Amino acid sequence: MTLVSTLQEAVSENIKSGDTAAFEGFTHLIPHAAAHEVMRQGMTDLTLMRMTPDLVYDQFVGLGRVEKMIFSYAGNPGVGLLRRVRDAVENQWPRPLEIEEHSHAAMANAYEAGAAGLPLAVFRGYLGAGLKQVSPNVKSIICPFTGEELAAVPANRPDVTFIHAQKASRKGDVLIEGIVGVQKEAVLAAKRAVVTVEEVVDDFDDIHPNAVILPHWTISAVCQVKGGAHPSYARGYYDRDNASYIEWDEISADRERFTNWMKDNVLHASPDDFDARVADLRPPQ
Repeated sequence: MTLVSTLQEAVSENIKSGDTAAFEGFTHLIPHAAAHEVMRQGMTDLTLMRMTPDLVYDQFVGLGRVEKMIFSYAGNPGVGLLRRVRDAVENQWPRPLEIEEHSHAAMANAYEAGAAGLPLAVFRGYLGAGLKQVSPNVKSIICPFTGEELAAVPANRPDVTFIHAQKASRKGDVLIEGIVGVQKEAVLAAKRAVVTVEEVVDDFDDIHPNAVILPHWTISAVCQVKGGAHPSYARGYYDRDNASYIEWDEISADRERFTNWMKDNVLHASPDDFDARVADLRPPQ
């Protein structure tokens, strides 16, 4: 049964140190508030998987909470690289970081395989690419029907997936609108799923095209956290905070400045702070 709860309760009940976790969202609906609560509660030695990891994973890595990262393209979107991730890979600060890099196609197919309960994903890809020379989890197999060489990667099966969405009903059904990445597949592939939302409603009205509804039986916990995707955006609620992404490049470039910023804005903050952060990004009423 889905439990509508506080984010603090949902995090403490659904993730522990050593887990494999996915924090998914593609350009918008990135679950920053949920990730920050995990950081505050001190979970560590995590394996994090995600398509296009950006600021959230840079913050996890910079705090020394990540043992391994499974991903496709890591960067600060529209700005540049992830400086904390690079520091961990090149200089082992604040701890060594194991990385397993894939293409977008591989990650998307791996989530879909996990959602289907399959052990691996098979797809066309990686021909002529060098990743399979450096990653033991990129294999080639031969189709038994056509003889075609195909790529294979392990299915993504996180212990817990976190996503952000626009709405959830009191029953626990979740509505996602706008650009849909692999949030649906990441939830269905996981043992547990925590969803932060802009609002909890009695029922859904005026559902737009390209909407996704995750039924309550796929969700472990729903938490209302207004502004919980900031600095990314939530379609229909607030715009992307481009200035924060630009500022992060400077903050993350210096270890001391990064550490102080994380203390002030994450470790000593709360989920309630997100609503104020998006106040100037909301559309006029």
